[in-house]
Amino acid sequence: MLLAIDIGNTNIVFAIFDDGGNIAGQWRLSTIPEITADELSDWLDRELASAGIEKNKISAAIISTVVPVMLGELKNLCQLYIGKDPMVVGEAGVNLGIDVLVDKPDEVGADRLVNAASVAANYNAPLIVVDFGTATTFDVIDENGNYAGGVIAPGINLSLEALHMATAKLPRVEVAKPANVIGKATKPAMQSGIYWGYVSIIEGIVKRIKDELGLEMDVIATGGLASLFSEGTDVITSVDSDLTINGLYAIWNRNKS
Repeated sequence: MLLAIDIGNTNIVFAIFDDGGNIAGQWRLSTIPEITADELSDWLDRELASAGIEKNKISAAIISTVVPVMLGELKNLCQLYIGKDPMVVGEAGVNLGIDVLVDKPDEVGADRLVNAASVAANYNAPLIVVDFGTATTFDVIDENGNYAGGVIAPGINLSLEALHMATAKLPRVEVAKPANVIGKATKPAMQSGIYWGYVSIIEGIVKRIKDELGLEMDVIATGGLASLFSEGTDVITSVDSDLTINGLYAIWNRNKS
């Protein structure tokens, strides 16, 4: 079995893949840079036991991180679980199976490259990936399956928090699809601005990408809010909540020998 770990700015996703490449269990934990390998081990022990997964059957691990300060403790966790260091996306010798066609490849977040590797392994390119994470990212996978660049916009929850923090009277609100565009009170007006505003961002950026490349491209959405925002636009052609974690499996499978 494979332990796959995706460390994001907001959450860490842990997944166990069986020998056939299927997800046997998946869990999320808030990203806490100060957390230790022992604390992570205790938590993961409980989750595995609850899912009926035997710890001693895990024989390999792979990590992707956009929070470098946490890498050491996650490597220590893998030592506790499988007795050896994990494969780490971005380290020398790890072949993603794609070319990174940008000016400074080392500046591209590991999560975006893992998504591109997942698309190359599991979909027909060209494609646009919209990832609803701490930032909202648009990544272009060209007709050859290579990473061709993208767009980074503020994340939805980040925008909501900034709106609350920078104003004296605007409350915190949940992200939801409002019944109407025109809000009749402060809360629905804010929800409309966030929801329909981001739908407009998605539609506008996707159109500009397609126009710039002169290509028709499907759009895959992933991340916690992908399903919610896909309800508001026909631009998103499919939702794949496991895109990133399946990308880690694809990378590990390519490099396991």
